[in-house]
Amino acid sequence: MFIVGLTGGIGSGKSEVARIFSAFGVPIVDTDLISHRLTAGDSPLLSKIAASLGSDSLNRDGTLNRGWVRERIFSDPAAKQQLEGILHPAIRLEVEVQLSSRAEAPYQIVVVPLLFEADGYARRVNRTLLVDCPEQTQIARTMQRSQLSEHAVRAIMAAQMPRAQKLALADDVILNDGSIQELTEKVREKHEKYIEACRAS
Repeated sequence: MFIVGLTGGIGSGKSEVARIFSAFGVPIVDTDLISHRLTAGDSPLLSKIAASLGSDSLNRDGTLNRGWVRERIFSDPAAKQQLEGILHPAIRLEVEVQLSSRAEAPYQIVVVPLLFEADGYARRVNRTLLVDCPEQTQIARTMQRSQLSEHAVRAIMAAQMPRAQKLALADDVILNDGSIQELTEKVREKHEKYIEACRAS
């Protein structure tokens, strides 16, 4: 099973790149979507999160208080580690389930925002693909999308692996600094490259 790990900093456009790959018929496994599903509704993980982080981690209706949790783990490394200890094993298990269900595909893409930081994923994939763009573009896109201040966006970026380090670690890079049409062509080139790699392996 040939697997490409897709990653990129906040505002880089990795979701759009994943959408284009999907339009080319490539199965996409998105760890962010899995995480949201595993912490939605009456998920059994919610009680574990509340026991670990406290009752404030849940809203009155029992759903995850995502804003509170985000602030807590951003300011408290120990709380972040506790949350990851609950979520990451469940996410990895679901990733494997989804990959196995579409094993007949020439290749699949696993979207992992913190691919190089997260334990295990980089060893699981055959190639890593980084979606990159200038930092000022990241900031502008994120401010527009999430209604965050520039200070807040820079704080998030500062907590992530530096851009230069990710560029050094990535097998492949897509520079997302132009139009959707240009981005689509860049994705098409990588898609054809991965198809050839599958045939050669």
